[in-house]
Amino acid sequence: MTADIDLPSDVHVYSPGVSGYKPIQLILHNSAGIEPASVTYPMPKTLYLEAIKEEVPVFDGNFRITQDVTVSASKLKDGARALFSASKTVPIVGELQYQACDKTVCYPPASVPLQWELQIRPLDLKRFSQGDSTQLRLGRWHLTG
Repeated sequence: MTADIDLPSDVHVYSPGVSGYKPIQLILHNSAGIEPASVTYPMPKTLYLEAIKEEVPVFDGNFRITQDVTVSASKLKDGARALFSASKTVPIVGELQYQACDKTVCYPPASVPLQWELQIRPLDLKRFSQGDSTQLRLGRWHLTG
């Protein structure tokens, strides 16, 4: 899953790991058959806050947050059937929590709902013909048995 963030100039959000501030967080809500991995954030920049003489890790401008997910067909409702029949769309729902600040003010914490539609296609059950059973083409390699 990917969340592309585009902040206005002079606006920043705090990086995870910051102390004393509300960091940005990508949160996926529990969905049957969806197993989220750890969230990957870009390397933060260090911002010096002159008014309080403090350095904090932040993101600004354009950046991307990613999170891999594993889809378990055995846990999806009708998951096994979707592997062998028509395509199935699985919604993945989450939210992006953050607190944005500019040079003079920090805005109240906010949350933006997110949703991705994952298309699960049926397995390709087409069999090789008898004459093709000893040959397998993988990319540019040609293997024969």
